[in-house]
Amino acid sequence: MEKLKRPVYVKAGTDDFFKKLRAEVNETVLQNSSLYRLNIVKSIGLVVLFFLFYTCILLFGNSTPFLFLFYILCGVTMIVLFINAFHDAAHGALFKKPVHNQRFMYVLELFGSNHWLWTRRHINLHHAYPNVPDWDVDIKQSDIIRIFPNSPLFNYHKYQHIYMWLIYPLYSLNWIYIRDFKDFFGTKDNYVKKVVEKIPIREIYKLFAAKIINLTYMLFIPMLLLNQLWYTVLGAWFAMHLCGSVLGVVALVSTHVDEDAHFPTTDDEGNLSATWAMHQMIVTKDFSTNSKLANFLYGGFTHHVAHHLFPAVGHTYYPYITPIIMRYAAEYNLPYTSYPFHHAVRSHFRMLKDKGIRENILMTGEI
Repeated sequence: MEKLKRPVYVKAGTDDFFKKLRAEVNETVLQNSSLYRLNIVKSIGLVVLFFLFYTCILLFGNSTPFLFLFYILCGVTMIVLFINAFHDAAHGALFKKPVHNQRFMYVLELFGSNHWLWTRRHINLHHAYPNVPDWDVDIKQSDIIRIFPNSPLFNYHKYQHIYMWLIYPLYSLNWIYIRDFKDFFGTKDNYVKKVVEKIPIREIYKLFAAKIINLTYMLFIPMLLLNQLWYTVLGAWFAMHLCGSVLGVVALVSTHVDEDAHFPTTDDEGNLSATWAMHQMIVTKDFSTNSKLANFLYGGFTHHVAHHLFPAVGHTYYPYITPIIMRYAAEYNLPYTSYPFHHAVRSHFRMLKDKGIRENILMTGEI
């Protein structure tokens, strides 16, 4: 496939706010090594917790209520583990040594995903060009949903604010068992292939191995060992993905795609209208930053502005970085938004309703 011309940000000037912001964060917040250790303990603890719940499936799964309970707890823990530990490790932010982050990411394969593919999709496309049409593939995923103003508008999109309530709970199933294959083997609008020279053959083998291993221990072994009908186990496994997806989608819809979201476009030469740091401030939102529960569950997503400005920093530092960002936002008159998650979710679905019926030229291009 042809190579795309990458968007280019405006070069930062000598008085760029981010240079001062980064220096202050480095000199103050990042000196706290206890937050680094807390992140490691939390991440390893979540891995242990997931397999503890899985063990409970095998030990207590002959009781149908317990079967569903522990499958659902596995689903919730799986998403929390991904949002916190795997997300940080993919950015090289969990451990100090890169090799330890890389090794930890192999645990992600046990959940059926391919960390090589996800890292490139998330970091090389979403983080590099968040909310940029045709580049941010974390947002542009399927014609079923229309978010970008330049995406085709189909008649069924007028109902997307209704039917997406039913589709979002299938997110993890789509990600693991459909989207990974589309990104590896698909040709239509495959931007992963357009920015990756060649997908290594070993990653294709790992792709299939991860799916087989995940289905074997999460689905087939309980079917064989438990005194339960196969479709009861299948139903509990399905409930695991439904509940996990609902939890995860809150993070996905609350940080970039509300009714006030901007989708900056490039000019004919591929230039964007802001610096890299300013762009992150424009297109990224925080939610529920003062909630200890939300911060524990969602890690770097509640303080998402801090994450986009400091992606190589562990999420346990973000609650201490965000107040500094807010101070610089006020001083430099920069955009910054934080709101409760329920407001963010409502705003997202209002955006879907808007994007399903008409163009909104005020939300595109320069601001």
